Amino acid sequence: MPDPINEQTPALPEEAAPPGPEARRHAPATARNREPIAAALADWLPASGRLLELASGTGEHALYFAARFPRIVWQTSEPDPQSRLSIQAYRQDAARQAAGAANLRAPLAVDVTADDWRLPADEAVFDAMVCINMIHIAPWAAAQGLFAGAGRHLAAGGGLFVYGPFKRGGTHTAPSNAAFDENLRRQNPAWGVRDLEAVTALAQDAGLSQPLIREMPANNLALWFARQDAESA
Repeated sequence: MPDPINEQTPALPEEAAPPGPEARRHAPATARNREPIAAALADWLPASGRLLELASGTGEHALYFAARFPRIVWQTSEPDPQSRLSIQAYRQDAARQAAGAANLRAPLAVDVTADDWRLPADEAVFDAMVCINMIHIAPWAAAQGLFAGAGRHLAAGGGLFVYGPFKRGGTHTAPSNAAFDENLRRQNPAWGVRDLEAVTALAQDAGLSQPLIREMPANNLALWFARQDAESA
């Protein structure tokens, strides 16, 4: 079986002109949450293989996790062109500094709100998928598309990792989450902290398991939804 780290399958044509360092975006929460997220990922990710991150944002998480898990090919994706430039800028900066970004792939232009989104045939199956802080800052269609895509693109035995705030039993887990939810809905009525039970129902419709749940700092949850094979589903 080919070594996925050394495969050179292009994920996306490079931008016409390589982005400079000024294209890098910064999300302050990344430095705060990357260590606890990495600890959860270490328990659930396979030792090696191919991983697809949905909504990679600035690319800071991807850069950090690719270095932490060097035997996993970390395929980024992001619908926003400026964020894709940021990811590319971080990759190039890491390459210049020989900082271990060999397993970090250029971003795919994936929008999970698109009806029945699909990946190219040579990029269609992944051993794991990751989505961090997305489904509450997006319409519900993003959550629906995320799990439907996981059902299509996860390999047998793979799993989907989701991180963020959730309600449980229809109730916020902390006053700060309730305030955050209210603020999100003021910005966009289609956004908001999601019910864990509703998200789990999407997962089961896509052939994924009930989640493994880990409580995280700042009243967030880390969730791992394993793909069920035909016999166990």
